[in-house]
Amino acid sequence: MTDTKTYPAPKENPETTPFWEAARDHKLLIKRCNSCGEAHYFPRSICPFCFSDDTVWEESAGTGEIYTFSIMRKAKQGPYAVGYVTLVEGPSVLTNFVDCDFDALRIGQPVKVVFKETEGAPIPFFTAA
Repeated sequence: MTDTKTYPAPKENPETTPFWEAARDHKLLIKRCNSCGEAHYFPRSICPFCFSDDTVWEESAGTGEIYTFSIMRKAKQGPYAVGYVTLVEGPSVLTNFVDCDFDALRIGQPVKVVFKETEGAPIPFFTAA
């Protein structure tokens, strides 16, 4: 199944510019806190675990597994699937699933990041690995 939808361009700001610049190279970035060692997503300058501002950008492998998902079958734009993916680095990512058979999705299933083009930076989504 190929995804032919169009996606709006993301809004960039100074805090998220490195994230979107990496997305242009089809790389998924997360943040890691130097104080407590925890990785977090969506990347932000303040650690959500210990509130330290000593955070650094880190490239994610872009792989993980489905933690949970829902399939929306009666949407105006057609069926779509949303859910959480737990990255191998630890953080959970709220995402859409694309380019896959929604009926074949399973909790614990391996997935990988894919980037969908926009008029701005590409947006990261996940598909079955």
